[in-house]
Amino acid sequence: MSVITIRQALNDAMREEMERDESIFIIGCDVGLRGNPFGVTKGLMAQFGEKRVRDAPISEAGFTGLGIGAAAAGMRPIVEILYSDWITLAMDQIVNMAAKMRYMFGGKIELPLVIRAPFGSGGGIAAQHSQSYEAWFNHIPGLKVATPFTPYDVKGLLKTAIRDDNPVIFFEHKRFYASEGEVPEEEYTIPFGQAIVRLEGNDVTIVAYSQMAVKAQNAAEELSKDGISCEVIDLRTLLPLDYDTVIRSLEKTNRIVVCQEAQLRGGMASDIVAEIIDRGFDLLDAPPVRVGGLNVPMPFNMGLEQMVVPSEEKIKTAVRKVLED
Repeated sequence: MSVITIRQALNDAMREEMERDESIFIIGCDVGLRGNPFGVTKGLMAQFGEKRVRDAPISEAGFTGLGIGAAAAGMRPIVEILYSDWITLAMDQIVNMAAKMRYMFGGKIELPLVIRAPFGSGGGIAAQHSQSYEAWFNHIPGLKVATPFTPYDVKGLLKTAIRDDNPVIFFEHKRFYASEGEVPEEEYTIPFGQAIVRLEGNDVTIVAYSQMAVKAQNAAEELSKDGISCEVIDLRTLLPLDYDTVIRSLEKTNRIVVCQEAQLRGGMASDIVAEIIDRGFDLLDAPPVRVGGLNVPMPFNMGLEQMVVPSEEKIKTAVRKVLED
């Protein structure tokens, strides 16, 4: 096992897949000579050349459309959108084209497209650079959505996404590219729709993803000092979502808290809670509790930003609330 950063895990996954399959190419703003502002694609243009690592103009609609057309024609593009906030500029291409083409052509074409997009808040980069849009794409049939957080998960799931014959939205938390973790030296992939139990417990199930999975685990460890035993589930992918693991945990704990970083209204937590009620209402000994961001644009001021984003303390409060009912 090697200890590497999330940044390096992404780079290794793309490099290894590009060595394996010449149909794979990368396109986006500053992905080539600069190696991406976060350093994710550093060195790939030098190894694979300008035809396979393409710097694009600032035109998300244009180069996302190019990626969709290339995928339909037999290539396997990786489209990078520098901040997930700007994915709004390519929504017509993603929602009306990429998500629907394979279905509308009766399965006669494949659409092996990965759209990488850093999401999430932190660092005081304000309302237009701090958003989390995963719930939007969870609503769209024809897409897959991944939100891994550890280097191991990032590498394994990105490889799976690149090999998939359907479009994948691959969200990376922008504040944690330097986070480290163990990754095997040998080849591996991780299936979509397979959550992981980060911490086992008996009193309350906490369901989370991306940065919130880390906060949930930290909160659970703090709660254990008070004799509260939490089971923490990191979903890893949202579409497909591993409800089997969630329900198995609920059968044990009978109480559940669902966490997201995005604004609470209309988010993933609401959809997950609705699905849990459909599948396991009789298992619940208390109403589910949601934890999410405040329903306001993200402030530039970092102190205010911390008030908007869910904290470990808010997760602990939610756990205590569900135990009181």
